[in-house]
Amino acid sequence: MQQFEKELATVIAKRASDLYILPINDYYQLRLAIVGKEAVLKEVSAEYGERLISFLKYRADMAVSEHRRPQLGAITWDRGAEKVNIRLSSVGDYQGRESMVVRFIYQLGNDGFNVLVPQQWTQLQQIVLQRGLMLFAGPMGVGKTTTMYRLARSLLPQKVVLSIEDPVEIDEPSFIQLQVNELAGMDYQSLLRLGLRHRPDVFIIGEIRDPQTALMTIQAALSGHLVLGTIHAQNVYGVIARLEQLGVDRYYLQQALTGICYQRLLPTVNGSQAVLWDLLFHQQLAAAINEQKGGQMTDDWQKNLEKAVANKQLTTATAQKYANG
Repeated sequence: MQQFEKELATVIAKRASDLYILPINDYYQLRLAIVGKEAVLKEVSAEYGERLISFLKYRADMAVSEHRRPQLGAITWDRGAEKVNIRLSSVGDYQGRESMVVRFIYQLGNDGFNVLVPQQWTQLQQIVLQRGLMLFAGPMGVGKTTTMYRLARSLLPQKVVLSIEDPVEIDEPSFIQLQVNELAGMDYQSLLRLGLRHRPDVFIIGEIRDPQTALMTIQAALSGHLVLGTIHAQNVYGVIARLEQLGVDRYYLQQALTGICYQRLLPTVNGSQAVLWDLLFHQQLAAAINEQKGGQMTDDWQKNLEKAVANKQLTTATAQKYANG
């Protein structure tokens, strides 16, 4: 057990975002994702890999004896001054060999994160001073929740912030944080109803994924709240199409939406990662809703990529790779 504790401590010290425990032939491979890049940490025996998975499942109150069915779990790693939230996902293959993905969620510090175009952060801070709905899209793991939390935190202590997530990813004592538990009848819709009675100034909605949540989110925005939420779409224009697919009339989009933000993490020349956003707000947003304007990315996205290459922040290859988001 102490050996596995040291294994976790090593991974956390490297600031890995994910640890993959994968069966390969007659051994296990431990892979790390660090700053968007994957690398092999080590290869271990099948016995070691199985014992490591069992240790993590035990710590997360998962069924240790269940090796095939998918399971989810969570651990709070608290060592000294740092607390790390760990999310676990396990499943067995057709041969009964179990694999696990471990996600590490680090505490939200007060330091700024790396933004490729600093002016964009200023724009986002100005947008959230308004009431209405601000939506965030982008692949998993690009930091959408971190962005929403930082924006909401900037409104403290004047505003009361309530988050509804599945699960809660970041521990923020200054927020009222509610977690979805469908087995207990606490889905997004019921928690949103509860939240409206709590009368917060700001809502954070972890994911808008069904018509009921979409309509209630619009209602919350129309009733005078600032609502920050995530939604699955491949670009800013896709967010509008996705909301319409979920049954939101264009009229309500015009009334409620104040901004749309598509987010990516780009590898920079110096080996770190930087956030780049594609933003729709004000006249551009109104035009996209009214004219049903579609497309991949806005003109500003390409301009910002070109400028980053000229400033030697990004390589030309990186700019080309992310040209379409």
